[in-house]
Amino acid sequence: MKARDWEVRVVMTTAAARFVGEVTFRTLSQNPVASDMFGEPAEWKPGHIALADAADVMVIAPCTANVLAKLAHGLADDLLSCTALATRAPLVVAPAMNEKMWDHPATQANADVLRQRGVRIVEVGTGDLACGYQGRGRLASLDDIMAEIESALQRGVSER
Repeated sequence: MKARDWEVRVVMTTAAARFVGEVTFRTLSQNPVASDMFGEPAEWKPGHIALADAADVMVIAPCTANVLAKLAHGLADDLLSCTALATRAPLVVAPAMNEKMWDHPATQANADVLRQRGVRIVEVGTGDLACGYQGRGRLASLDDIMAEIESALQRGVSER
C-alpha cells in the first residue's frame, strides 16, 4: 500500500498460492512473501512471531471458511494461523466464499465468536462468486476493507 505509505508483509497459505503467485505479492508489497512455517527466519525470532510483533494491524483478505474456523477455535497449523494467534495487533478479516458456506450456521457461529473477541469482520459483498453462483459471500470492496483497516489503525493508535 505504497499510496498510503504503509509497510505491507504478505503471508500466503498453500491454497492462496494456487490462486495468485507469490511474485505478484512480492512485487506489489516490495517485500518478501512468507509462506513456509519452517523456513529460515530473516532474524532470530521464529517467522510467525516476528510477523506478529511487527504488525500494527493484521488483515486476512480473502478469508476462507477454513481460516475463519481456525481463528475461532485457536487452531494454529500453518504460518498464517500461527501469526494470527500470536499477534496482539487488531485483526481485520474479510471473508470470501460461496453463499451457502457463508450462511452455514457453523460459519456464522465462528464469525460471531470472532466478533465477540474484537475481530473486525468486513461484511461480505453480493454478486458474482468464484464458483459461478451469484449471491452473498463475495469479498468486500477494496474501499470497505481499507476503511476497516484505517479504523483499526486509528483505534490502535488511540489505545497506546
